[in-house]
Amino acid sequence: MLTQLKESSPLAPAWPTISDVHRVLRPLQEEADRVGKQVEQFAETLDRLSSGKQTNSQRDCAHAFDLVNAYRSIAKRTVLHLRETHASEKSKKLSRELRSRVQESSAAPEHITIHEKDSVDFSTTDDLDRWEQEEQTWHLLGLMLQVEYPSFDSTLKTEAEANRLQRPGKEEEIHQFSSERSVWFRFLASDDQAWERHTVVEWLKASARDSGQDFEKAFQDLETSANRGSGLWAHSWLHTKEAIKGQKRLRSWPQALAPDAPGIDDSLRTSNGTRSLITQLDPDAVTRQDRALETPDANFERATWLACWEMLRRGKDWEFIREWCQDRVEYWRAIAIRGEPRHPIAHDEKTLARTLPGNGWPSRALWRKSCALAAQTGVMDKYEAAVYGLLSGHLPSVLKVCTSWNDYIFAHYNSYLLRSFEQYVSVHLPDHSPRGLQDGTGAFTFSMTGGHRCQSGNQLIERMSRLKLLAKEAKDPFLLLQGSLIGKSFQNFVRSHGLELAHLQERTRTATKQPPREHEATSIDYERALVKPDDYQIIRVIAHILLIYQVLGFQVQSSEQDYGSETFIDSYIDFLSKAGKQQLLPLYASRLSPQRAASCLGRQLPLILDHGERQTMMRLMKQYEIDVPGVLNNQLQIIISERNSEAFPNQDGHGFPNLSILDKQSEKQQSGMQTIRDGFIGKVITDDQTDLINGFQWYLLLDGYWEQTLATGALLYKYFLKMSASRGLAAAQSLSITVKFSILSREKTKTILGHEVDLSKIYQYDENSMLGYQSARSSRGQDYSLKGYMPSVQRQSEKELYLLQRSQTFLGLEQLLDVLTALERWQAEMKRKPRDFELSRTLGKKWRDVLKEACILLESTLKPLLHGWLQDPQDEIEALQLEQIRNACLPEVILAYITVLNYSAHYISREYLLKALDVGAAIAAKDSDMARCFAATRRMPELLDVLAVTSKNMLVAEEFGQGNKRVSAKMALWSGKGSLSTAT
Repeated sequence: MLTQLKESSPLAPAWPTISDVHRVLRPLQEEADRVGKQVEQFAETLDRLSSGKQTNSQRDCAHAFDLVNAYRSIAKRTVLHLRETHASEKSKKLSRELRSRVQESSAAPEHITIHEKDSVDFSTTDDLDRWEQEEQTWHLLGLMLQVEYPSFDSTLKTEAEANRLQRPGKEEEIHQFSSERSVWFRFLASDDQAWERHTVVEWLKASARDSGQDFEKAFQDLETSANRGSGLWAHSWLHTKEAIKGQKRLRSWPQALAPDAPGIDDSLRTSNGTRSLITQLDPDAVTRQDRALETPDANFERATWLACWEMLRRGKDWEFIREWCQDRVEYWRAIAIRGEPRHPIAHDEKTLARTLPGNGWPSRALWRKSCALAAQTGVMDKYEAAVYGLLSGHLPSVLKVCTSWNDYIFAHYNSYLLRSFEQYVSVHLPDHSPRGLQDGTGAFTFSMTGGHRCQSGNQLIERMSRLKLLAKEAKDPFLLLQGSLIGKSFQNFVRSHGLELAHLQERTRTATKQPPREHEATSIDYERALVKPDDYQIIRVIAHILLIYQVLGFQVQSSEQDYGSETFIDSYIDFLSKAGKQQLLPLYASRLSPQRAASCLGRQLPLILDHGERQTMMRLMKQYEIDVPGVLNNQLQIIISERNSEAFPNQDGHGFPNLSILDKQSEKQQSGMQTIRDGFIGKVITDDQTDLINGFQWYLLLDGYWEQTLATGALLYKYFLKMSASRGLAAAQSLSITVKFSILSREKTKTILGHEVDLSKIYQYDENSMLGYQSARSSRGQDYSLKGYMPSVQRQSEKELYLLQRSQTFLGLEQLLDVLTALERWQAEMKRKPRDFELSRTLGKKWRDVLKEACILLESTLKPLLHGWLQDPQDEIEALQLEQIRNACLPEVILAYITVLNYSAHYISREYLLKALDVGAAIAAKDSDMARCFAATRRMPELLDVLAVTSKNMLVAEEFGQGNKRVSAKMALWSGKGSLSTAT
């Protein structure tokens, strides 16, 4: 499995390094602090309500609706909390918008107006606005699920919502004497599309009611903008009335003034003298006489009709409107609005009698046609036309006052719904309406939709997104998300925008990196993107809507179709990780396809450094049935495949750079040798390398998987050694210190063998045994066992022996780093040599003792490299790689070791020169694997040179101390001053 790391697809995500995390930590932490509580509530609710296994017959509806209601409750509580802080700011903002609508000219262009934000900074209300949008989105999702799964009896929060949104039944049959309200209920019960449109219209009313300004406060602002006070005396056309009374007093005329009275056009004019005033005060006087009102009265009239529009737009019933008009002595307006069949059912007979139409015509079709005719012609203000258009379904008149995306949807769906109702009545109750309306003759031949045919929800949203007048709101992700739910195109929405989000994340290196698909654009403008990588709220909402659809049976597969959809869940996991919510990652990753879950968690695990948190994460991944080995394998595969062409060992014979331990530029010192380079291992460890090391530590927590763990560790060593010394040795050294084979062995054998075993202690180096094993291995093949030649191995079980054999590569590479560490330690001690150590016996002895310890450590760590090192590859590819490593490392290490022995002999004892010559003898031995390395790298002349220098040093070196007699005899033999008998 691990050999596939080299051949891994370039589809691997970009690796978020530690510096990347720190760079974005501050804004992420602010976001996490602001929504941290909600984030945890969302996760707890998801875990609690979706943990149970549901049958297909249940379709998991109960869990889905519970999730929607729970998420909506979280958003609603947040909205209420934010309103306590920002309510006054938002109220002022909405008041300004209303005043601007009242004060605009009645001759304004007949098109949709999108009001730009005030120049004042409303950033303090942005959170409130977005949480209101989120609450509305959850509300809409719940309603659309009700439409999609009508058999499910959901539990709604309030009785008003239950009455408004509970679909009528078909129990009651309709006939020619049925009231229009009964026919309306039957229409909603019979027509699925009508019920869906009715649901959307009611949601739009509720959204306007909940997110807008309090109506009474709003109308007080309207009265103020119309230059009126409050109270009964302040209503009606006060200024125009006074002007008419003045003319009647001047003319001593007790009756109503006629518009054609002599001289009336010149004497009865507006205050500014531009137009003639009306002569009578009935509501139709303005349009009937084609005369004007005084400017304050015109503003008041516009404000009053705007108030009526707002009441209908917010879903206020006729009873509320009637009381409002009664308080202002405007009864006729309530009568003109009366007749809407969609008002909620009254709960007492007295209210029911006032609300429903009387015992006259059972149908209000003529009334609606009259409202449509009034909306088209014969009104003084566009808001009056909009009110009549809303009641009748006349679309063009309503569009003139639409100021938002939701207003636009509301106008169309309201018109489509009433048009469908008229068609339903004409088909099922042809005698229910006057025949003149059925024939389409006379004044009622105009189109209710302005000549456009009805569009589906998806078609309408697509059209709206292309309108220039809605261009600004078409960039709001919440509005387009709501539009996708209305248009039933959510799957396409998340797929297309998920792919776009993935490309943006590739550019910003904050999450997954994937190459463009063939059908995708390769260049995406960040500013024009709908969902941006740092918009964590919309990412969270979309991710949880996807999870809800999963609860309903939608399965995510590892396919091109679902990649974009999963990007939102993946991005949310990325946000949770950066925000410090690591304990939530497995919950959400378990909702991804197995391959994507491994990739997603593989990017996050190296960033978790605390051992306790790692243990918790491992437990949670197992709890949610995540492929833990796949995750651990993937976390390393990501970065290695990212650097595949640069650093992975190849098969051209030059896959690993030669070690550079000796300072080739230095002059030969007192011993006649080159010196060891200071800090040749280096100190710099990149963030990527740190992440790899941290990632490998997770394998210590993975029960079993011995071969995969050791192969992964060996792969990391190779990866680091493939780099130049200044880039990879420090990381390899850190790996050898952080994850020692002894520690790994004790952790793994607990579950593999049932008891803790340190296999590194079993592998006790013995030179004679190793030479015998090496010779046997050369003659009998690579698979020849250690057991016959290693006394410490003979006592072990077959399982332990198998584990030891499978760990040879990892252990051998660790041994190499132990040698390099010992060499660097020796060089560090040499640099600490006291300047006056020749004069001070105390300082000199102390320093020599420390240097001797460094020599002893180096000698013990080097022994495994002298015989059979890295001679147990697992396959042919690894055999070539190990040969490259041996050629790149072993000659330099041996030359450096001989150099160390020569220098140590000068300061400690001449016996180190003997050890150096013994190394030369070992290299010259028959079938020596070290000799092949020197020959392959053409460094045999260098070896002969240093051995010659060693022999020379042995002849001229001075002995420090008596030393061992046997050693001294051998030294005498090498120098030509002794005999063989004395040496033996």
